[in-house]
Amino acid sequence: MNNSPIENKIGCVFIPVSDMRQAVEWYSRLLGQPVETISHEGQIYDLPMRGALGVILDSHKPVINSSQPICFFWIDELHQTRSFLAENNVEIVREIEDVRSVLTLTLRDPDGNLLTVCQRK
Repeated sequence: MNNSPIENKIGCVFIPVSDMRQAVEWYSRLLGQPVETISHEGQIYDLPMRGALGVILDSHKPVINSSQPICFFWIDELHQTRSFLAENNVEIVREIEDVRSVLTLTLRDPDGNLLTVCQRK
């Protein structure tokens, strides 16, 4: 029985950024996506994602970094991804970790946000 008006479902993850153009180019390259139109007077960018969960780059508020990753992206092959990140000068914060059911690697975006890539075992 559900008596809450809030759905048990996340719609979007907001990633705070300070330089929208740089962030759009960085995330588009990271995810292999074309750069599309920035909306809301250049302060919001919806990253094209597969699946129902969205990722929005948001420059409305100052960037305050967390000591923990704000989200993770699924990947198929961690070592290939590690090479891709190195070739694109992406800062690796935490090298490959085996956490039982998945392998992870944590990286930092240009604004200092921590992100994780995750491979199922």
